[in-house]
Amino acid sequence: DPQRVHCHRRRLEELLGLEQGRHLAWMNQVHSTVVAMAQRGGPPTADALVLEGEEPGAPRAVGVLVADCVPLLLATSDGALVAAVHAGRRGMLDGVVPATIEFLQRGGVEPADLWAAVGPSICGSCYEVPDDMRALSAQREPACASRTSWGTPGLDVAAGVLAQLERAGVGHISAGHWCTYEDPRFYSFRRDGMTGRLAGVVVPR
Repeated sequence: DPQRVHCHRRRLEELLGLEQGRHLAWMNQVHSTVVAMAQRGGPPTADALVLEGEEPGAPRAVGVLVADCVPLLLATSDGALVAAVHAGRRGMLDGVVPATIEFLQRGGVEPADLWAAVGPSICGSCYEVPDDMRALSAQREPACASRTSWGTPGLDVAAGVLAQLERAGVGHISAGHWCTYEDPRFYSFRRDGMTGRLAGVVVPR
């Protein structure tokens, strides 16, 4: 229901202390490696959204929506530049994480100066995939290969994201050990099979 979604997003902005007119920016996520700058107007079609906090008229925060995928939040040490990244299986394997870091580097950001927060996602013990998908995925990102707790082929997308952050030289990495499938606090499409999302939000200093 678009009206309910609008009301929930406005309520979230209020809880974050965002004043009217300095809104939370979203993106149309399509499991791509496209990185876009947050701006006023309609949301861009992208899977990483970058915000420069001091840009005149810019939104006040950026957000990413997930339903089992990995929400990745990035910020420079001074908090002036932030990014929200949607890293699902496809996006992680195609390189949305390094693409975002390269985008920030072109703007003068050093990876060692970045702080990364990896949010809740389905874990490798619960994300069952066909054997050929696991094998092909492991060829592209060895760190993501796993087995489920019941012994079948699995993928750990968060492990892949963490490996890519480390290879890129990101200086500060924080990751929780939540699983959206196992933890009832979080929405999981694999578990619930209906509409729903959880959000990762980053606000520049």
